[in-house]
Amino acid sequence: MTNRMNRRQVLVRAWQAGATLVAGAGAWTTWDLLKPLKNSGLGGLVRTVAPEAVGETGAVEVLAAKAFLVRVDDEIVALSESCTHLGCRVPYCESSNRFECPCHGSVFNRAGELITGPSPRGLDRHPVEIGEDGLLYIDTESTIPGAAPGTLTIDEPSDGPSCAGEGDH
Repeated sequence: MTNRMNRRQVLVRAWQAGATLVAGAGAWTTWDLLKPLKNSGLGGLVRTVAPEAVGETGAVEVLAAKAFLVRVDDEIVALSESCTHLGCRVPYCESSNRFECPCHGSVFNRAGELITGPSPRGLDRHPVEIGEDGLLYIDTESTIPGAAPGTLTIDEPSDGPSCAGEGDH
């Protein structure tokens, strides 16, 4: 008696091998998509500018940290650029001296506190420290939730027109 495989057995094993390869490739791809990225730019200390570069008014955008540096009552604060409503990028408007969300109209003062809009709180913050080299470092791994609505540590009127084109807020 010979142990030769017939054509049907060869085809069955070929299909099994193919299905195993496809399943393995699918598992590999799924793992690559689901595992966290190691160097996505956030999740550590981001080196920025010297403290003197942060003025009494205005904001310094730090793209690598996805944040803004502002000076509030002689303290330098790092504000997240993500709106606490739905995560839209909130740019700083120089003409009004405020942060204005273009998606749903939330407006934040220079301290990141909610002035108006659907956001549930002010802009989130990141800790800031001065490094040995004298530069500011933003700790993007830590997030401090924004202030509750109604909290206003600075009460500055709008300096000018809104960048959103909706008049003066």
